[in-house]
Amino acid sequence: MFRSMNKLCMLGAALMLLASHSAVAAMGPFEIYEQALRNDPVFLGAIKERDAGLENRTIGRAGLLPRIGYTYNKGRNSSKATSLDDRARNRTDERNYNSYGSALTVQQPLLDYEAYAAYRKGVAQSLFADEAFRGKSQELLVRVLDNYTKALFAQDQIDIAQAKKKAYEQQFQQNEHMFKQGEGTRTDILEAESRYELATAEEIEARNEQDAALRELGALVGVPAVDIGDLAPLGQQFQTFTLQPANFDTWHELAISNNPNLASQRQAVEVARYEVERNRAGHLPKVSAYASMRDNESESGNTYNQRYETNTIGLEVSVPLYAGGGVSASTRQASRTMEQAEYELDGKTRETLIELRRQFSACLSGVNKLRAYQKALKSAEALVVSTRQSILGGERTNLDALNAEQQLFTTRRDLAQARYDYLMAWTKLHYYAGTLNEQDLARVDEAFVVAQQPSP
Repeated sequence: MFRSMNKLCMLGAALMLLASHSAVAAMGPFEIYEQALRNDPVFLGAIKERDAGLENRTIGRAGLLPRIGYTYNKGRNSSKATSLDDRARNRTDERNYNSYGSALTVQQPLLDYEAYAAYRKGVAQSLFADEAFRGKSQELLVRVLDNYTKALFAQDQIDIAQAKKKAYEQQFQQNEHMFKQGEGTRTDILEAESRYELATAEEIEARNEQDAALRELGALVGVPAVDIGDLAPLGQQFQTFTLQPANFDTWHELAISNNPNLASQRQAVEVARYEVERNRAGHLPKVSAYASMRDNESESGNTYNQRYETNTIGLEVSVPLYAGGGVSASTRQASRTMEQAEYELDGKTRETLIELRRQFSACLSGVNKLRAYQKALKSAEALVVSTRQSILGGERTNLDALNAEQQLFTTRRDLAQARYDYLMAWTKLHYYAGTLNEQDLARVDEAFVVAQQPSP
């Protein structure tokens, strides 16, 4: 007897250890996000894209700085020089000699509007890359929470479908028993069986959706798929957040000034504008200062056996006269591209503000929606109990019981969906306003029950 008790104690201890291990392994959205920063290929690619884009500033500035060049040549020459002597006869002189030449040149642009426009374009491209990266950083926060809540909602749907199947199976058995006793109908049996099969189909669909969401999370953290047991569930005592600021006009101003997608699009307009200026500069003169040091020896036949050391300093002026109409065509083309970028900025602004308003309204209505669903859940639970009691009294039918249970399960699903929708709306509101950061995700993370490691 004592040996059996020891085995039971050991089994209980093993189960407790397994449970505590699972609890410690549970991850909230913030922990998933931290792993995604190190493993998400989209985000890692965005880092490299930003780094490459930031180099445009240096590339553009290079056109305004001095250019220094050095050339060197040394060769062996074999030539024949023919000349007339005093008697007007051809005289051939064969020459085999070494030639040498070196030159150090420095050139500094003084007036070059094309180089200046290219520099300003590089600055705008650098700012564009920085804003685009900021947008993708905030987008990563949204993607993490989106797939996280999808996986958990799919699990809620699976649990609800399984509860449905269990309830409908019991109802089916009860109806079948009553039919055999001559108290029920064949229709009641078919109704329970039909709803059982529908619940089975819902469970299959929910499992497929969950698998997709878990694989998306796995791609973020660098594994094939995350296990649903590794995710922390949403707490039952979930409370909505106080919306700050409370008025939409302030959110509107935040989005206009802070949204990274709008900011990057504005920089795209600047890039296009300076591309127009760069092409237009093809009609303008260029002035540059230059200095050179040259050392030549027998560089050509005319300087055979002669050595020159030449130092030069001066100005160079280049005036374009005609380029076949290419400069004008390029300028017109760049102007149309700039106008396209301006229209795209207008479209992106309207789209962003529409989404901002949608998420703001969802946050406001989500509070009342959650309250209504919570009350509806209590009513649905009470309806199931009262319907079962009414069936015993002969006042209701089995179909009424199935409908009451269906209403209960639907309300549970809708309540779960409303909770996740509220969290996503709150997160996306900050995303479209351009203020979403790690502190916001950490606040959302507190709504999930992340089991802590027990103290020793």
